[in-house]
Amino acid sequence: MEDVLDQYEQPYDPKRPLVCYDEGIRPLIAETRLGMPAQPGQRARYDYEYTRHGVRNLNFFFEPLIGQRAVTITPHRTMQDFAHNMKWLVEAYPDAVCIRVVLDNLNTHTVAALYATFEPAEANRIRKRLEFHYTPKHGSWLNMAEIEWSVYSRTLPKYIPDEEALRFHVGALTTERNCQQARVNWQFRTQDARIKLKQLYPSLSG
Repeated sequence: MEDVLDQYEQPYDPKRPLVCYDEGIRPLIAETRLGMPAQPGQRARYDYEYTRHGVRNLNFFFEPLIGQRAVTITPHRTMQDFAHNMKWLVEAYPDAVCIRVVLDNLNTHTVAALYATFEPAEANRIRKRLEFHYTPKHGSWLNMAEIEWSVYSRTLPKYIPDEEALRFHVGALTTERNCQQARVNWQFRTQDARIKLKQLYPSLSG
């Protein structure tokens, strides 16, 4: 836990950028009947019937110190998808010596995923550019990208019928938030953790 919090307290360094990574599932849902738009004194209304067109995985890359984010969309949430996202991240920061990545401690979020997806030389090239900092078990709330995902889940339209429409809405929201340099007002520090979560620390007494 303190390892992740320490990353948030370090000053911005373009050679060692801090990027929070998270994933979220978005169902593709189409209306069977047109809803009724909002009117003065009345909220928008939708018919209870809908058609599901599968789901897509939204991969969030959030750089909290400068308020910039990017979102990739994949059909799955596999080890190979994670590996390709890490390759995308490395290529997005060509001048960085090391990219510090805060991410959840899942079995797909490993260096092994790189070697299971790419040739050894390519996997090693990507690995050497990344430095993983995992949130503790049941501590995914420490990942700022999770907050960013919650913003998207609340803001995107309720019904998005296909991947093309999803890419349009996600792209528009990402551009808007990047232009605003929207950031997270993070106030939970290492000292706070030692006080508020002291029951999680090992005891040296007795």
